[in-house]
Amino acid sequence: MTVNINNAIAAYGKSMQPMDGGMEARDGSKSEFANLVQNFVAGGVDTLKQSETKALGGLAGTVDLTDVVTAISKAEITLQAVVAVRDKVINGYQEIMRMPI
Repeated sequence: MTVNINNAIAAYGKSMQPMDGGMEARDGSKSEFANLVQNFVAGGVDTLKQSETKALGGLAGTVDLTDVVTAISKAEITLQAVVAVRDKVINGYQEIMRMPI
């Protein structure tokens, strides 16, 4: 199966669009927790985009190698934080599901 590079780029760009989640309070407004999570994820995505830009600049030879390494390190730390938060959210959800009614 061949992958068209334009389709791949379009799909990647679409996946990076801001999330319009369904985390709403009972009155229809977004909860503070939902806003916190959304801002955290948006910040993580921005950091990852910046590191990708720096890495591509490094490959093109337009960005200093030190900047590339720093950006990749930030992206790695951000990804680890996102995974840790995801794990905590999943654990919290599982605890709630175990509670008797």
